[in-house]
Amino acid sequence: MTNFIPIFPLGIVVYPEEQLNLHIFEPRYKQMIRECIAEKKPFGIPAVIEKKVSEFGTLVEVISVEKQYDNGELDIKTRGIRVFRILEVIRELPNKLYAGAIVNYPENEERSNILLRKQVLLAVRELHQILQVNKSFSRSDEQLRAYDLAHHAGLSLQEEYEVLHLFKELQRLEYLKRHLLKVIPLMTEMERLKDRVKLNGHFRDLSVDNF
Repeated sequence: MTNFIPIFPLGIVVYPEEQLNLHIFEPRYKQMIRECIAEKKPFGIPAVIEKKVSEFGTLVEVISVEKQYDNGELDIKTRGIRVFRILEVIRELPNKLYAGAIVNYPENEERSNILLRKQVLLAVRELHQILQVNKSFSRSDEQLRAYDLAHHAGLSLQEEYEVLHLFKELQRLEYLKRHLLKVIPLMTEMERLKDRVKLNGHFRDLSVDNF
């Protein structure tokens, strides 16, 4: 399916089912969001990477308006729906301050693997333990998907974007697993280095067995 959507480019990656809070303050996006709310239509958030609007993004819908300000600014809650691919950006629209895009929606295979998902989740929790970060997920472990875990795996913006345009759940999980298996040993060594630095200059009890 191909259609036209208004777009709100941002320097973030949004995933399907992700909930995102936004403060809307620019005139063009105040117009866009008010129209989306009135017409009950979604809008697209393509990722901006290195100052360029990327080819892929996520269609999102407004769940609620949390606050309306006297100057027209808005605090809104949104939810990701599905990944889109931009075919053409239309920068000027009649009577509109914002831009839009003609997009299509790649097929997205959700078939998962229980063992692989458990391995990725275990690795994410190990990373959080190393970093002394306490994270909880809104879904149960059995319901978690790669999209739920990607923002919590220590990915760069570019890496999060790469996950966005992998259109098989197994590919996304494998990507996260490879990343975590590479990052965790590095973080573990960094923590050991921090411990050694902290010991420098302090009195230490040292002994060698059998001497």
